[in-house]
Amino acid sequence: MTASPPSIDDLIARRIAQLRTQQRLSLAQLAERSGVSKAMISKIERLESSPTAVVLGKLAAGLGIALTELLADDTPDDASRLRRRDEQETWRDPSTGYLRRQVAELDEASGSELVEIDLPAGSRIDYPRWQANAYRQRLWLLEGELQVTYGEQVYQLQSGDHLDFAVDQPVSFVASDARGCRYLLNILHART
Repeated sequence: MTASPPSIDDLIARRIAQLRTQQRLSLAQLAERSGVSKAMISKIERLESSPTAVVLGKLAAGLGIALTELLADDTPDDASRLRRRDEQETWRDPSTGYLRRQVAELDEASGSELVEIDLPAGSRIDYPRWQANAYRQRLWLLEGELQVTYGEQVYQLQSGDHLDFAVDQPVSFVASDARGCRYLLNILHART
C-alpha cells in the first residue's frame, strides 16, 4: 500500500515551520514581521487552523518569499515537460473560496512560474507590501472583471487585459459582484 501524499494544509504547516526555522525566527519574530498573531501561526503549524489567502500572503511577506513557496513541496521530483492538470497543486481559501492552481513550478533558469487563480464573485484579497525579495507579476485576465489596486493606483481589468506590477506595494484583488473571475499570474523572481 502506498502512502497518500500530504494534504495542502500539511504542506503549508511544514513549509512555514521549515522556513521560520531556516531563518532562525521565533513565533514572536515572525508575528511581528507578518502582522499575523503568534497564536494563529502556531495553530497553522500544528494543523489546528487552515489559513486564508490574506494570512498566507502576510506570512509569505514576513518570510520574504513568494506565496508559492508556502504552497509547493520542495522535495525533488522527476522533471517532466508535461504537467497534467490533475498533477498541479491546488489550494482553496477556506473563507472566500479563492482557488490557486500551481500551473508551472518555479523554473530556476528563467525565474518564472505560472499560477492560475479563480476568484469568486465579490471576493477581495489584500496582500501587504513584501518586506524583502519583492518580485514582479504579469496578470492576464482570462474571464470576468477584476479590480487590482497596486499602492495608490486602481486598475479595472476586463477579460483579455494584461497588467504588469510588483509586490513592492500593497496589492488588492477584487472580483466583480456580478460574477467571479479567472486569471493567470506569471510570477517573475529576480535571478541570482
